[in-house]
Amino acid sequence: SLYWVHNSSTPDLTYQKVHNKRGKEGIDGNGVISDFHGTAVHDCWSSYWNYHDVGHAICGAHLLRELTGIEESYPDHKWANEFKNLLITMKETKDKAVKKGRTELSYYHKHKFDKEYKRIMNLADSECPPPKISPEKKRGRTKKGKERSLIERLMTLKNEVCLFVHDFQVPFDNNQAERDLRNVKTKSKIIGCFRVQNGAQNYLDIMSYLSTGLK
Repeated sequence: SLYWVHNSSTPDLTYQKVHNKRGKEGIDGNGVISDFHGTAVHDCWSSYWNYHDVGHAICGAHLLRELTGIEESYPDHKWANEFKNLLITMKETKDKAVKKGRTELSYYHKHKFDKEYKRIMNLADSECPPPKISPEKKRGRTKKGKERSLIERLMTLKNEVCLFVHDFQVPFDNNQAERDLRNVKTKSKIIGCFRVQNGAQNYLDIMSYLSTGLK
């Protein structure tokens, strides 16, 4: 049956636990984020938002992949490409500032990025407006589609999307966690699955130890 590996990573530490649940129960089973009070960079999975003592930042790499998907599905919509360019420009500007020993961006760049963010969101709103509500009332939510859902997420979570340029301690992406998890996927493809949960956890304990030691 399907199990999930819950990974918590920093530049110095790796900790992985296996659980049969993907959501809050599985995250609690990992035991890290429930007692964490820093900033977690994640892919916007809904279960993470249950933790209110944690600062949240959205992974830029995940956003870039989503935006590329929108570009390919709706080539006549320009907002996704413009937002990708904005994210990349923000990252490059921050990287240059860090190399120069700065701890924050200038007011000019902050204001410029904020203005551009709003402009692109207005463009997105015009290119992909909210779905019209049917006069015949139906049960459940009106379907928005992937593009509109992403637009509304970017509008609502602007602070979390842009946190990496306001707080230089917050990375642009969670690629560190992706790298720490890669060996799990490689193993499952080459060798196959574990027969018991304890065997999987023993493997993750060893890999957590080796990954941390390597760091």
